[in-house]
Amino acid sequence: MLVSSHLQTQSSCVDSSKPEIDYDVVIVGGGIVGATLACGLKDSGLKVTIIESQPPEAAIGRRQAYALTLQTGRILKQIGVWDEILAKITTFYQISLSDSDYPNVVKFLPQDLGTNELGYVGEHGVLLSAMYDFLEQCPNVVWQCPAILKTVNYYSDFVEIEIEKEGNSQRFCSRIVVAADGAKSRLREEAEIKTHGWKYWQSCIAMTIKTEKSHQNVAFERFWPSGPMGVLPLPGNRCQVVWTAPHAEAQALKELDETEFLQLLEYRTGGLLGKLELLSDRYVYPVQLMQSDRYIQHRLALVGDAAHCCHPVGGQGLNMGIRDAGALAEVLKTAHHNHQDIGQEKILKRYENWRQKENLIVLGLTDFLDRSFSGNWIPKVKIRRLGLGFLKKVKVFRYLALRLMTGLIGRAPKIAL
Repeated sequence: MLVSSHLQTQSSCVDSSKPEIDYDVVIVGGGIVGATLACGLKDSGLKVTIIESQPPEAAIGRRQAYALTLQTGRILKQIGVWDEILAKITTFYQISLSDSDYPNVVKFLPQDLGTNELGYVGEHGVLLSAMYDFLEQCPNVVWQCPAILKTVNYYSDFVEIEIEKEGNSQRFCSRIVVAADGAKSRLREEAEIKTHGWKYWQSCIAMTIKTEKSHQNVAFERFWPSGPMGVLPLPGNRCQVVWTAPHAEAQALKELDETEFLQLLEYRTGGLLGKLELLSDRYVYPVQLMQSDRYIQHRLALVGDAAHCCHPVGGQGLNMGIRDAGALAEVLKTAHHNHQDIGQEKILKRYENWRQKENLIVLGLTDFLDRSFSGNWIPKVKIRRLGLGFLKKVKVFRYLALRLMTGLIGRAPKIAL
């Protein structure tokens, strides 16, 4: 894919200086964040197209599960896809936070926050299938799938996009292009938007397990000197495990004999789930923290991993992306209803000012948690266990921690304008 980020003066796909706009919004990337944005633009009066390189069945078939915050549930409910999703995912009513074998376990409950639940766990295929079904009923959304983005040229009043689809080249014009194309976003790179951050000394090993005992709709976050371990409840007495460890250790865990691996996992989960069974392959991936200097440029906006990445501790990554999509949908719809040019930088700046600062807070929180709860330096161990004690005893601390974890701090998107 070759993308030109330089502002051009004329277009090769049009003959006049005022081209016919084929689409108002072009979304590059049909994953969960890109699909959320498209769903949020239903009934907006904007013509939308999604460019996705994978066939739908391949995109849906990804084996992964995510913690979903209360705020994410509210956004997806506004959009209109939540009821179908909620029936197929797990709602959890307790978060259990502990430090390795230390017996002082912090239990977060709905009454600490004044809600009926604390969050949800949904599988990738369930979320994306519901969104794809929803988009089939959206007459203003067109799929370009599978298709490869070839070039993007930015002009003063429009964007010219070239794709390759079924062996044929197609060109069309849009008011704005949205990069929902992941952490290695070529749109971001070719637009020369710089990023800051670092790669962690850790990788994550993820898998799905079947448990002998009921998970009782509890989400576990257990910290070990090598890194945090999240155990997320799934329907059918299953759990998604995300186990963080130094790179070499994570690779060794992937290659460990299955029986030995399960014995170690049973120890790491404290025997609370009984005998365990692997239901999927063990998948290892490195983790990083990344924040883009800018979330927008002339007729370009970044959402999700294209704009930022965080450590998986606390399960915030996808939720940040969904809030990006909800915020951008609100900004675009409001501007369109006010007869403003949605691609102008001053309009897109509203989205950047909103989401960049809020995401920075979450990035800082996840980095603090990983660094504070990894390692076995005695002073650090004592301080973090003292902190767990305060969380357990002081209700206001639990309330504030839950507000952050559930996405209820910050400005909430209002998609249903």
